Amino acid sequence: MIRCLRQGHKISGLRSIGVDEIAYCRGHKYVTIVYDLERSCVVWVGKGKTRETIDGFFTEVLTQEQREAIETASCDLGQTYIDALKRFCPNAVLVLDRFHVVKRLNEAVDEVRKEQWRNASKEDRKFYKGIRWILFRHSSNRSPKDTETLKSLDRSNRRIYRASQLKDEFDQFWEFKDIGEAERHVRKWMTSVRRSRLEPMKNFVKTLENHFDDVLAFIGTPISNAIAEGLNRVIKIVKNRASGFRKVDSFTDMIYLTVGDLDLPAQIPVQFRII
Repeated sequence: MIRCLRQGHKISGLRSIGVDEIAYCRGHKYVTIVYDLERSCVVWVGKGKTRETIDGFFTEVLTQEQREAIETASCDLGQTYIDALKRFCPNAVLVLDRFHVVKRLNEAVDEVRKEQWRNASKEDRKFYKGIRWILFRHSSNRSPKDTETLKSLDRSNRRIYRASQLKDEFDQFWEFKDIGEAERHVRKWMTSVRRSRLEPMKNFVKTLENHFDDVLAFIGTPISNAIAEGLNRVIKIVKNRASGFRKVDSFTDMIYLTVGDLDLPAQIPVQFRII
């Protein structure tokens, strides 16, 4: 039914897009989803998460004029989507999603914690395990007790403490308004990390270097896939209620029905509408 209603459906007014993938059943089977970030809806779903999949959206669904009209785009740090957006959206400012950048940074901090956990005594291991979520929290969301717990690491484990400090320092980047000041802040921060002995944090810096301009673009163009993540939560609820989908077409129909750009009321014949 939904596939029928979408026959001849035209995407229009697309200026800000987000791209992400989501699994639809076990066995690492995915769909690529394209979001209209201005209207907070899904405009396209494609089977798989390969370059061929996302290229299909730009070449088969959008015209060259539509591609050139896109002004901003957001995706995660996966090179597949980055390369496609840069190729097919020549006029768009690409902003790597803040959520995924912070996630990579948190993973680096957590790897420092894990390294210390592996070499710790049984009693210390319980403590290191318990501070994981405190380390992930933004400094503004920590309770006074959380802050005291982290300060205690200055005496008991300098490596985790230093990693948490570096994380807090990087988090300041998202608050800058001037791109020049933001760049100076990040470059100074990267130098501090390189001088540390924290290899996981250095690995994050390498990732940052590879995508520096696209992360820096957040300043002045503060878009993100936050809208997409919110829609993804709805999509995951749909998937969980069905215990997964064996056929991608069925999953696609439900996505369009719940968070798609399909105008269902417009499909009702005029004589049956309630005014």
